Amino acid sequence: MDLNLKKPIVFFDVESTGLDIVKDRIIELSYLKVFPNGEKEEKTLRINPEMHIPEVSQAVHHISDEDVKDKPTFKQVAKDIKAVFQGADIAGFNSNRFDIPILVQELNRAGVDLDLEKSNFVDVQVIYHKREKRDLEAAYRFYCGREMENHHSASCDTRVTYEVFMAQLEHYADLAGMSIEELSEQYGTFNRNVDLAGRFIYNDKKQEVFNFGKYKGQLVEDVLNKDSGYYGWMLNGDFPENTKNVLTRIKLRMAGKL
Repeated sequence: MDLNLKKPIVFFDVESTGLDIVKDRIIELSYLKVFPNGEKEEKTLRINPEMHIPEVSQAVHHISDEDVKDKPTFKQVAKDIKAVFQGADIAGFNSNRFDIPILVQELNRAGVDLDLEKSNFVDVQVIYHKREKRDLEAAYRFYCGREMENHHSASCDTRVTYEVFMAQLEHYADLAGMSIEELSEQYGTFNRNVDLAGRFIYNDKKQEVFNFGKYKGQLVEDVLNKDSGYYGWMLNGDFPENTKNVLTRIKLRMAGKL
């Protein structure tokens, strides 16, 4: 089955030093880029995180400090990574909650801005959970009839995610003819997110509201007006740079500077 593409789509997966989007670092990134003409580009990058990889993380992905000590740092490959994703739609497994936010955080840390305003996001896990509610290994078994090998390697997870997605399009007749934009609308949880991490979301009136903490459900503008110190607290807190940038844009807009 051919994908209904208007522009390239990048299926990707990352392995990292941990699950903290702000503090942890990417140590492996694999992608499979599919173009509208059917051509594919596939690559895996190992990255030196410039920090110790905790043993608990090594036990999951089996990547050690020794494996990455001679690899380039993220800053050294950031522009190349941006070139892969810029202007493309993006897909992954649980990518909306983790892979995309940590990727953008790493790019911001390297001083590289990736514009995702026109990108559509398809999280294969969202399709799967809404339809079958299982994990990637079970999804591969269910849709593709095969068992995963090298589980928890970025390369394996990326390839399996692509295969599961293609099998989902075969399995569900109503998905087969959908464009990436339509799939993103129905199965991309970013649709309500204001920032990539989902700390702010849009309400039914397309107004930004807090999605965490003591002000959850309240309008961001209302909170900034009544609690001026909250802006500074967030800027000095352990929030992703994208979240801080979004909050700053809202504050500047309120001041009439945008």
